[in-house]
Formats: sequence, C-alpha cells, structure tokens
Amino acid sequence: MLRLVVRRLLQLIPTLLGLSVLLFVWLNRLPGGPASAILGERATPSEVARINRALGLDQPVWVQYWRFLKRISELDLGTSTRTRQPVWDEFVLRFPATVELSITAMIIAIAVGIPLGYLAARRRGGWLDVASVSGSLFGICVPVFFLGMILKGIFAVQLHVFPSYGRMTTGIDATEVTGFAVLDGILTGELDAAWDALWHLILPAVTLASIPLAVIVRMTRASVLEVLGEDYVRTAESKGLEKSVVRLRHVLRNALLPVVTAIGLLTGSLLSGAVLTESVFSFNGIGSFIRLAIDARDYPVLVGFIMFITMVYVVINLLVDLAYSLIDPRVRVN
Repeated sequence: MLRLVVRRLLQLIPTLLGLSVLLFVWLNRLPGGPASAILGERATPSEVARINRALGLDQPVWVQYWRFLKRISELDLGTSTRTRQPVWDEFVLRFPATVELSITAMIIAIAVGIPLGYLAARRRGGWLDVASVSGSLFGICVPVFFLGMILKGIFAVQLHVFPSYGRMTTGIDATEVTGFAVLDGILTGELDAAWDALWHLILPAVTLASIPLAVIVRMTRASVLEVLGEDYVRTAESKGLEKSVVRLRHVLRNALLPVVTAIGLLTGSLLSGAVLTESVFSFNGIGSFIRLAIDARDYPVLVGFIMFITMVYVVINLLVDLAYSLIDPRVRVN
C-alpha cells in the first residue's frame, strides 16, 4: 500500500510542473502583461515599468519562472488586487465553507445514488428503473444555477421551509473552531448553531448534488447490470449462497469499481459547480469569491484557484487509487 501511494505521488510531479508552466505562460501573455492587469486600463507606461521592476518581470524568463515556482511551492500566491489581502489567507478563510458544501453534496449523491442505481438495476424495466433513469436525465440536463433558483423560489420564498441565503442566521453567536459551521456547533455544544448551519446548507447542497447524483445513479445501474450477467454471479447463486452475500460480496463490490472512479472525478468538479451554487445562495465560500475575482480581473486569485483545484484533484486521485486497492486487492500489484 505504501509503495502504491509513493508511486502515485511521484507520477503527479510532472503534472504539477506542466501546469506551472502553463500558468506562467498565461500570466506573461496577458494583454499588456501582468502589470497592466494589476494597474488597470489607465495605467501609464511609467507605472507599468515600476510594477515590472517590483515583480521582477524585467528579469530573464527562466529567472522569472524559477521565482514563480518557488513562490507557489511556498504557498505564496501573491496579493489580491481587489481585497489587498494575501490570496492564501483569503482561501483559508473561505475554504471550509466550500468544503462543507461539497462534502455534504457528495454525501447526498452517494447515499441516494448508489442504492437507487442498484435497486433500479435489480428491478430493470420496472417503475423504479424508469423513474430513476428519467430523474437522472433531468439532473444532468438542468443547469445548476437554474435548479438552485427553482429550489430557492419554492422552498425558501414561497414555502419558507429553508433559508434563502448565507451560512447562518444573523444574530446567532457561534464559536469558530475549525471553520466548518456544523462541526463547530457540535464540538462546542452549540447545537442551535449547528442545526441552523445545517438548515442553511440543505438547499445549496441538494442543488450542487444534482449532477453527481444523476451520474452515480446511471453509473451504478449500468455497472450492476453488467456484473449481474457475469458467470461468477450465476455460479454463486447456483451454489445456494445467501442472496445478501451474493449481492454485497459478488455484485455490489465488483460493480463499485467504475463508480468509485466517477465519484473521484465528480468530487473535484463540485468545486467548479460551487461557483454558481454559492452565487445563487450567497454562500460565502471560495466559489463566490472566485466569481468576484473574475469580474475584477483579480489574476493572483485566479492563479491561486487553479493551483488549488489542481491540488484537490491530486488528492482525490490518490484517494481513488487507495479506494480501488481496498475494493479490489489485485490493483495493489499493478
């Protein structure tokens, strides 16, 4: 297992280096250069020259790239041109909100998607199968921001069941420990704050979970149908093994391999979907911060976000490989 982890980490180094090259080239090919992007369209030549000297942009390209690589390795992502605060500090401040939203959305997608896909495959052609396939198609086709506005209009504005914006009701005193509002409320014993944070989390999490849920349902259904037709399943059934043993050990376990891959990829994509979801529900996380950065052409924040997304995918891919090795021990020898 340790060799598998080390091998996967070593394989990721070229990926990160390649991305750093692309980011460096992108920054140096911006219209007018990074200095003009920082100063704005009315920047004078003297101001541009001053910024270029301050940022070291008058140095040879290889020197600039080495400094750029060194800053990234030290988590020095620069300063936001909009808030005038270090980009890393801004991310640390907003990171827990987006992670909390993404994890909740993926829990909903997995908890509903895998059982629903499995039951749909076991009852192929029945009403549950037809309903799950139709519902998954709806979940894939409907844009996240549009679904969010529909859910917000129905359950928040008309029915007043859930709050329509924010992470917590104004006026509730909550002690911050980890930055995860629900977890902090549980750890500190402030259950009212935890419940309020969870209540604010439901609508955006359901909205963000719509696409992963649809994909997991369809992937699980297709994978289970394929495994049900394998010879080893029929052999296990002919030997008189209990149905629960056959379904869990032979069918579901083998069917989960492609589903695990899909879950890993979908978890990373949730961060990009969070940009729209957080904007709809005024959820103060990285997604809404990135939207403001795009509007303001805050390039240091965008570079930091791209590197952040890359690291998330790196970690997720590693976790997917580990999950593969736990589900199918044969993967460990590859």
